[in-house]
Amino acid sequence: MPVIIMKSRKGISIEQKRRIAREFTGTLVSTLGMKKELVTIFFEEKELEDIAKGGRLRCDE
Repeated sequence: MPVIIMKSRKGISIEQKRRIAREFTGTLVSTLGMKKELVTIFFEEKELEDIAKGGRLRCDE
């Protein structure tokens, strides 16, 4: 059972999440030949103040 953890900043719309879920699942089904019911995707969204890149908080960019 593959598990995908999608980490991103907050703000992905529900329609975008639906598309990601549909397309990621489709890719795993066609590549690995498994049933779509076996694919699990977790969406983890963070505020920009919770993400740092290059030594700076993303909210300060």
